[in-house]
Amino acid sequence: MAVYVLRRMVSAVAVMAMVGAFVFLLLRLAPGDPAAIIAGKSATAEMIAGIREKLGLNDPMPVQFIRWVGDMLAGDFGTSIFAGRPVLELIGQRLEPTLSLSMLTMVLSVTVGLAFGIVAAWRAGGIVDRMLSAFAALGFSVPVFVIGFFFIYWFAISLHWVPVQGYRPISQGIGPWFDHLILPTLALSLGYIAFIARITRASILEVLSEDYMRTAAAKGASSYAMLFHHALKNAGVPILTVVGLCFAYLISGVVITETVFNVPGIGRLTVDAINNRDYPIIQGVLILASGMYVLINLAVDLAYTLIDPRIRY
Repeated sequence: MAVYVLRRMVSAVAVMAMVGAFVFLLLRLAPGDPAAIIAGKSATAEMIAGIREKLGLNDPMPVQFIRWVGDMLAGDFGTSIFAGRPVLELIGQRLEPTLSLSMLTMVLSVTVGLAFGIVAAWRAGGIVDRMLSAFAALGFSVPVFVIGFFFIYWFAISLHWVPVQGYRPISQGIGPWFDHLILPTLALSLGYIAFIARITRASILEVLSEDYMRTAAAKGASSYAMLFHHALKNAGVPILTVVGLCFAYLISGVVITETVFNVPGIGRLTVDAINNRDYPIIQGVLILASGMYVLINLAVDLAYTLIDPRIRY
């Protein structure tokens, strides 16, 4: 196991290095000049040139890349071009809203998705199964921002049940914190609930058709034991894989949801940095996001051994 983890960590470093190189080149080859954006529309060529020199943008790209990698290895992810503050400090200030939204989304998605999938598999072909299929089609086909705008109009503007947009830190109370997160959580969760439910249903149905399940039924095993002790446990590997993928996909889903609901998280920070061509913030966020993605996949792979003892690394 230790050798496997070490090997995966080495490969993770290689993946993050490739991601960093790709992001670095993509940002600098894309049209637009951050120095011109900082200087403003009325800036002269001399002013823009001075800003480029101050930011080190006139250096050759290999020199800029080596300098950036060296600073990052030392724990310095750079300073925001526009805010003039360390990138890690800005990310840290936006971390709580994103983590709150992500964790609530995953708890709701896994809980409801598993429940829907188990019931649909156990009553395959029934009314619950057909309703799940319709819900899954809706969750897959409707974009998150459409669901978000509908929720805002219906629950916030029309019914006045919850705030329209914004975020309240958990330090200001659980109630205000939850009120501001319930709509973005629901909007972001629908697609993941449908995905997890469909995979859970398919995995359990496959297990229920196995010979040993028919043998267990012939020996008088209860419905509860067959479903939860045998079927769900043996279907756990694909379900866990899907849950891990959903957690990784939250990186992109949170960006859209935070923009729609005006949640000041890392997603909003990234969108603002892209609009301003703030290289250090974009690079720092993407490197941290890729590292999180790699760690989630490693954790899922290691968790396989807890579900299926036949898996060994």
